[in-house]
Amino acid sequence: MAGEPRKSTGLGRGLASLIPTAPSGVSGTREIPLGSISPNPEQPRRTFDPDELQQLTDSIASHGLLQPIIVVESGEGYVLIAGERRLRAVSRLQLETISAVVRTANEQERLELALVENIQRSDLNALDEARAYRHLMDEYGLTQERVAERIGRSRPAVANTLRILETAPGVQQAVAAGTISGGHARALAGLGDHAQQEVVLATVVARSLSVRQTEGLVQASRDNGTAGRPGRGRVVDPDVQAMEAQMREALGTKVTIASGRKGGRITITWYDDEDLGRLVDRLAAN
Repeated sequence: MAGEPRKSTGLGRGLASLIPTAPSGVSGTREIPLGSISPNPEQPRRTFDPDELQQLTDSIASHGLLQPIIVVESGEGYVLIAGERRLRAVSRLQLETISAVVRTANEQERLELALVENIQRSDLNALDEARAYRHLMDEYGLTQERVAERIGRSRPAVANTLRILETAPGVQQAVAAGTISGGHARALAGLGDHAQQEVVLATVVARSLSVRQTEGLVQASRDNGTAGRPGRGRVVDPDVQAMEAQMREALGTKVTIASGRKGGRITITWYDDEDLGRLVDRLAAN
């Protein structure tokens, strides 16, 4: 059934553990006026699918609100922390109050809460997710490792998601529109030139390529020095592909194996100094 909370993916430590328990008399579920709730300025999600929002509205109209929103007190009103879709749906029903859990949280914790909730519900597109990670790092001085720890993601997953912010505007727009996935965008980020990314993007969209096919097209474009010509790049032996996949899993980054007549080379991709240090530590430990 659309709208009501999807099953948690177990990310992070859960919403409740990210904020301290409120003082006595403040926490707990209560009915509060919709007009007293202000939007969360740290809300990472920027787009809301109108059809999904209508489905949620219909669900709440039929079955009621099954899970309260989360707010914090602010002045004479409240600031929304988690549940913006639910709040919008209830507003559509022109109800005067909504069930809410009142907590305490600072600005950083508000962003973390909104981010975790959206990720757990799979409601956040990869671009908004990347922007939220970057905001946590720039505004609050968190490292990639610290961001990963706070939201329950791996350090490489955070680093790879942040790469989407380095892609061409057209690629980012396609992610925001749902035309391509975050996986497609991360593959396209392997092309350093934005113009080339745009050309390959057009092929990906026109042919409805999968992420794996996109990765192959990107590799072929890099090998040939041209974009949009799949099938003329490196031909990889299935055994080599399996070894590449095993090393990618072990190192948490892109690995390419190239065989020659007398040996070959292994290319390990890193994305910033912190990522390089992590790879060196991991390789040195083995």
